[in-house]
Amino acid sequence: MPNNPNQPLDKFAIAAALQEIAALMELKGGQYRFKAKAYNAGARSLQGVGNLDQLVAQDRLTTLPRIGDALASQIKQLYSTGESSVLNQLRQEFPSGILELATVPGLSLTKIKLLHDELGINSIADLKAAAKEGRLRNVKGFGAKTEQALLEVVQQERKRPSQCLYMHHALSTGERVVEYLQMLKGLVEVSFAGSLRRQKETVGTIEIVASSEDPIGLIEQFLEFPLIVSRSSREANECLVQLADGAMVSLTAVTPSEFASALFVKTGSAAHVETVRQYAAAKRVKLPFANGSASSRNTRPLRSEAEIYQRLRMQYVAPELREDTGEIEAALAGQLPQRLLALDDIKGMVHCHTTYSDGKHSLEDMVRAAESMGMKYITITDHSPTAFYAGGLTVDRLRRQWDEIDAVQEKVKIKILRGTESDIVADGRLDYPDRILEQLDVIVASIHARYKMDARKMTERIVTAMRQPVFKIWGHALGRLIQRRPPIECDVERILDTIAESKAAVEINGDPYRLDLEPNWVREARKRKIKFVISVDAHSMGALANVKFGVAMARRGWVEKSEVLNALPASGFMKSVKPAGK
Repeated sequence: MPNNPNQPLDKFAIAAALQEIAALMELKGGQYRFKAKAYNAGARSLQGVGNLDQLVAQDRLTTLPRIGDALASQIKQLYSTGESSVLNQLRQEFPSGILELATVPGLSLTKIKLLHDELGINSIADLKAAAKEGRLRNVKGFGAKTEQALLEVVQQERKRPSQCLYMHHALSTGERVVEYLQMLKGLVEVSFAGSLRRQKETVGTIEIVASSEDPIGLIEQFLEFPLIVSRSSREANECLVQLADGAMVSLTAVTPSEFASALFVKTGSAAHVETVRQYAAAKRVKLPFANGSASSRNTRPLRSEAEIYQRLRMQYVAPELREDTGEIEAALAGQLPQRLLALDDIKGMVHCHTTYSDGKHSLEDMVRAAESMGMKYITITDHSPTAFYAGGLTVDRLRRQWDEIDAVQEKVKIKILRGTESDIVADGRLDYPDRILEQLDVIVASIHARYKMDARKMTERIVTAMRQPVFKIWGHALGRLIQRRPPIECDVERILDTIAESKAAVEINGDPYRLDLEPNWVREARKRKIKFVISVDAHSMGALANVKFGVAMARRGWVEKSEVLNALPASGFMKSVKPAGK
């Protein structure tokens, strides 16, 4: 929030105020933690608004997701006056600088209040100075050992690992930051870099590269971003900040002539960039980052990243491939895919759940949502009976779903395919009798239980399933949940060998908490000429957007359009995946 009240705020400043309210409520604890979640959710919703002026003028704030009457009231106050009665009250209850100091390990709320009252400490910088001067030990409850421990903590602050964000969370936050940058005076170009641009499963720091004729001035403007709560570091043309939601954001600002080289250096893994640099040195090809920096001094500047690879006489390496896992050697030999899969290549939504099992929306809702996205077909693949905990469909309920599919099909142009996500049971059988499986249009075969079988038994279980005579898609293959559950233990290469000889394909799952198979195994599947399906594993209409994350994983695995079954038109897809092979 600005220092002077009675000034209307933009959506970013209002969102920052809502996040500050949430953080202070979280510190209060108890029932306030539930309110804190509501304010955080409201802040995220507000950041995605296109025209806040119109929503306020028409009194339609409550039409936004997760914003009720109470939140709408505070947003109106902030929009009109620059102040919030709720935030003002909370600020009176806590000492200045509480949110920054609360991030320091070992500092409780009680201790922060003591430091504020006794020494006037309102920031980490104040804390560090007081610890160096030996003033903390004189405050009741601290002492010399505590003082030294706190000093070590704050001195290590810049080395503290970043919070790992899921790809979709990092993308959402990063888009808000880029939107703000695009409003700034003098901005010429801006792009994501780092692991977010390489579309890694998790992102530690959201890295952004921007260009301006006045890079330092651009950094100064960026540091006024209302969602910034602290600065971890600042150099002439770079800064690292923390946002109110905990995300770390790095901004590098350069002149327009330095943009392409800076983007290259900041995007690739360190190993990829170093390997390119060494190859250029061996070939005596001068590049702007020959000394490891992104400077273009004394070297002809780059017009684009593609020019780097052109100068080295190799294929262009897409950002998703820049990991130094063989892509440079392949580019030199002209063996990279000519054209990686693109989002526009996908013609159909695969692996969709409805309220028949554990989905949030009806069959018709899911179908119409897919149609509105321009899809030509959608597979309805609710759970099979063994997944009773997810409302798995008995044969009778499955037949009732078929009847509804027929009824909805008469209302829409998109083709609706009858399918199932059939459990692979412990002995490798698929969960429905063959007479039912053969009547379906598509089968996704997945494991949902007994994840901890030993590697030999798990391998036999999956191999047996893949050898079934019906065509099936190996769903979320290794069952991982990113940062929560590791992949199952099995002989993946043997399973892929079996799939290559069977009626089967491999799913690349776009659920951002799964993103399974991993890119290294996707590449192994490609070597065996196995086909893929990009799935959404959608349990709601909104989750149909998962398709872009599935495409991202496929690109990281070097997948081309010709290798993806749901890049085919409906007729081609249906023929390829028909369980009975007709």
